[in-house]
Amino acid sequence: MFKQDQEIFNILLESVSEGVIIVDEQQNIVEANKSAELMFGYKSKELSNQHLNILIPQNYHANHGEHFRGFVRDHKQRRMGHGRDIFGAKKDGSIFPIEASLNPFTVYGQNFVMALIVDITERKKLEQEKNHLSKIILESLNEIYVFDAKTLQFINANVGAQKNIGYSLEEIITMSPVDIKPNYTESQFRKELKLLNQSTIEKIEFETIHQRKSGSTYPVNVHLQRSKLGDRDVYVAIILDITEQKNYTEKLEKTVAIRTKELKTALTAEKELNDLKTKFLSMVSHEFKTPLSGILTSTILLNKYKLTEQQDKREKHVKTITDKVQYLNTIITDFLSIEKLEKGKVNYKFTTFKLSKVLNEVIYNANMLLKDGQQINYPEHIDDISLYQDEKIVELALSNLIYNAIKYSPENTNIDIEITQNNDRTTFKVIDNGIGIPEKDHKNIFNRYFRAENVLLIQGTGIGLNIVKDHLEHLNGSISFESQEHKGSTFIIELPNQAQL
Repeated sequence: MFKQDQEIFNILLESVSEGVIIVDEQQNIVEANKSAELMFGYKSKELSNQHLNILIPQNYHANHGEHFRGFVRDHKQRRMGHGRDIFGAKKDGSIFPIEASLNPFTVYGQNFVMALIVDITERKKLEQEKNHLSKIILESLNEIYVFDAKTLQFINANVGAQKNIGYSLEEIITMSPVDIKPNYTESQFRKELKLLNQSTIEKIEFETIHQRKSGSTYPVNVHLQRSKLGDRDVYVAIILDITEQKNYTEKLEKTVAIRTKELKTALTAEKELNDLKTKFLSMVSHEFKTPLSGILTSTILLNKYKLTEQQDKREKHVKTITDKVQYLNTIITDFLSIEKLEKGKVNYKFTTFKLSKVLNEVIYNANMLLKDGQQINYPEHIDDISLYQDEKIVELALSNLIYNAIKYSPENTNIDIEITQNNDRTTFKVIDNGIGIPEKDHKNIFNRYFRAENVLLIQGTGIGLNIVKDHLEHLNGSISFESQEHKGSTFIIELPNQAQL
């Protein structure tokens, strides 16, 4: 009968999938099933009569004996491996996590302990992966929310969500997504969720605005998907704060807009420059051709007037030639002035001079250009006015304004010159009663090669005023004007009494 019982015991022992180790009160192994032998890496019967310590890692030996004796004294079942980790040692020395259930029993007056052992290596690995994943989600800087599919009430939220939204978890679980979405009503939000009820759609994505506890708002990208929490239908929301992305996009758009504007400006400037070149070539061709034609005609006609009584006719053509050559010389001088100004090669020479001396020379030359009945009114009380400036530039500026006044004024009109000086500056005014400047052309009058529409049929290059303005600005001076079409113009120059460069 004992033998039969032993056989039945062995059959039951081998049929158990867990490892079974039976030890006596001295912790000697009296029995181990096949599962236990395989688990610890031993051959059949190799564990018999071995001390239990060979299955326990070395660093646990010191405390194990006392734990075992206490368990034998209590004589109660106990589960091990719950709440703290325990480990087994294989024959090859490797250590692995286990879970053990200890069961004391007595046979024929002798005490034994049966240990049911489970290798939990895979379970521990899965737990570690699960815990690691949970930690990643919990500590993620992105906001992650879980909320009930029916009530929409939040169930959980990670640390990133709590930090960014400003609510504690206790506050969040009393709320719903609608409470942090100022742009959505509950019905609108549920309408978004309806898409997820379709089996073919796994997740939805949309942009919206979230509102923090503080009241501040920020743009977010929302990723929503279905999930299960036990038997409960839930939604998982992953929220990306896209403030930086939006700022970068806006900055990029502004940069593109600025660059586009700059490109358009550059293209416009290039077109204007090309138009200016075309206009310049046309102007130069016309301005040179006209006086040259006059010179050629007068030269031919001079040969026909050989008699003494024809002297007045000869003088007329000599004057024409002189005037035309002087005009050409003025144009060439202006072009050379432009080149020097552009290249910064103008060397100003400052001296102290009487203003009356310069004005006398300018008016003397201008008198040869006066039309019939025109008169220049000389300013009074300027004999004592002196300047420390570049005398040639002052002469150039006054000549330009007075010559223009003569050119653009009809016969029998006056040109008035006014000059005043205070402690710091000298002001010149040249006043005519000519054709004036159309108001729409005022803004361009100092632009190089520009000519007002009412003087296009009058000889001129459109560079004189531009040159004067550049020189005066280099000398810390200025030029301005007042004008009405058909009523005349007043040009005003201001210069420091003492040049300072």
